[in-house]
Amino acid sequence: MRLLICGARGSTPAPGADFVRYGGETSCIAVARDGEAPRLVLDAGTGLRRLSSLLDGAPFRGTLLLGHLHWDHTHGIPFFPAADRPDSAVTVRVPAQEDGADALAALSKCMSPPHFPITPAQLRGDWRFDSVAEGSHDIEGYQVLAREIPHKGGRTFGYRISDGQCSFAYLSDHAPIDLGPGPEGLGEYHEAVMELCAGVDLLIHDAQYTALELPARAHFGHSAIEYAVGLAERAAVARLLLFHHDPSRTDAQLDALVAQHRARFAALDAACEGAVIDLPARSALGAGSAQQRGPA
Repeated sequence: MRLLICGARGSTPAPGADFVRYGGETSCIAVARDGEAPRLVLDAGTGLRRLSSLLDGAPFRGTLLLGHLHWDHTHGIPFFPAADRPDSAVTVRVPAQEDGADALAALSKCMSPPHFPITPAQLRGDWRFDSVAEGSHDIEGYQVLAREIPHKGGRTFGYRISDGQCSFAYLSDHAPIDLGPGPEGLGEYHEAVMELCAGVDLLIHDAQYTALELPARAHFGHSAIEYAVGLAERAAVARLLLFHHDPSRTDAQLDALVAQHRARFAALDAACEGAVIDLPARSALGAGSAQQRGPA
């Protein structure tokens, strides 16, 4: 599998000179097989705009799989030219809503007049809107495990994605402290998160705060970097990618945090907008091989 990091910022975009290397666009990761265009995209933050330039003028034909419906995970949808065109074919899948609302109705709450000039149903192309329930699914030829995880303000899923040869877990927004302090006071290593993460080749995890920042900000519904590192250790993952960077976290600050936490977990990086991560088959390069390289 090849992962394209289209956006790695959390909560709101972060433009400016201090955010150039790690990027300021919000959550979006495209997933592709070698030699193929991406057909599975995790979240549709403002980073989704980047994907159009990577498709070489072709329409997007695939699935946008959303972890939840907050603005920083949906605002890219109407600004995705490769999908807003007559020859596109897009399925948007969102977590099944607790109030029973269908996927289109739920998404339209944040994208419709008077908040936005059009609704999702008015985008050009063949658009379909569907819910995804907890459990195992086949989505665009990938095996996808969806589990509900704690996060403020609406039902939120984490995902485990496999192509039959390698796997990664994607937990962009996660508030384990909501389930109790856990062994380090940073949140529980609960059953759902362990099932999603156990033994994956790559863990992409919410790392918006530090342990020192968490007490004052826990009500926003995110994790501490130290929790992500502890989870990577407990779940025996091969590599950890810190994600959903705080919008005020500068490049220099992220560099320092990566250096600090590599002392505890060596196979750690911070997600960088534009980077490409290759997850080769275990039989090719050994269990857990993964590489992050420069902007696509």
